[in-house]
Amino acid sequence: MDDLDFGTRDQRGYWRPKMPEGIAPLWSMPPRPMAILRWLPSYFLPWNLLFLATAAMAWAFLTPSTETLATLSWGWIAGVFLRNWAFVGVVYGALELRLYLQRAQETRFKYNAAFPAERSGKGFLFGNQTLDNAARTLLLGVPVWSAYEVLVLHAFASGWAPMSAWVSAPVWLIVVALLVPIFHQVHFYLIHRLIHLPFLFRWVHAVHHRAVNPSPWSSLAMHPVELLLYFSGVLIHLVIGSHPLLAIYQLHFAGIGAAVGHIGFHRIELGEDRALDTHAYAHYLHHRYFEVNYGDGLVPMDKWFGTWHDGTPEADRLMEARRARRKKPEMAQG
Repeated sequence: MDDLDFGTRDQRGYWRPKMPEGIAPLWSMPPRPMAILRWLPSYFLPWNLLFLATAAMAWAFLTPSTETLATLSWGWIAGVFLRNWAFVGVVYGALELRLYLQRAQETRFKYNAAFPAERSGKGFLFGNQTLDNAARTLLLGVPVWSAYEVLVLHAFASGWAPMSAWVSAPVWLIVVALLVPIFHQVHFYLIHRLIHLPFLFRWVHAVHHRAVNPSPWSSLAMHPVELLLYFSGVLIHLVIGSHPLLAIYQLHFAGIGAAVGHIGFHRIELGEDRALDTHAYAHYLHHRYFEVNYGDGLVPMDKWFGTWHDGTPEADRLMEARRARRKKPEMAQG
């Protein structure tokens, strides 16, 4: 498969798609019902359905009974941690193995033609981005995720949080399930803007941004404070009459889904003429430019607040114009 049929690569090795990043038609004014219907399959497939499936597997087969969850004990708590490490190991590991270690599709559809292993340095533990990011993900990222999951499961089981049942409130729970990606994106945008404040960026978020050229293991390679903020979105389920399955779904959306945004490739080849779109470009641009795409196009908060970058040369021009306007007051003061 020739990636130049779908995009262009410049002299510095950066690939960009021909089609600009789009905004979900849910927010179009006036409403565009047909556009929404055409877009809906991409809302579910493949990623959101995958995260819901892994959450359902975790809830149905790898989570003890409500009676057990009502009492904190090291046995079931350890089980939550172990299954989350397993999910991350399988998903992150498979993506990293195929795309970055085996380099099965070489640099085709890779936004940055360089591989992290070729440019690792002193800013990373062990002098290696992949080892640094994997260590932070496994030793910090998964434990923080799992601690939130333990808290939520225990809160539902012990009656501290209102819980709806699928038998008595199926419509409400389906609505909540449909809104989980939107909950996540709104929360992510807000905390992401917060940690880009100069003080918090320097001491907290800069850890994550060391991976200018991210790979799957970069996904949860964050400072502990950022991890606490990032996974805190699940707490909404403790106040809206949700269900443990949907809380786990939100955590899987945040935890497993982070790998998609950091995959570094626009498409994953499945054969000579078939490929899976990753929808990773918006977040890749954030890692490259730092000041754009604090969220993505599902909820167009970047569009509303003037930080949207759709990958086009025109978006580059607008970004540079914003930078120039910021520099003028600094030059005047100097």
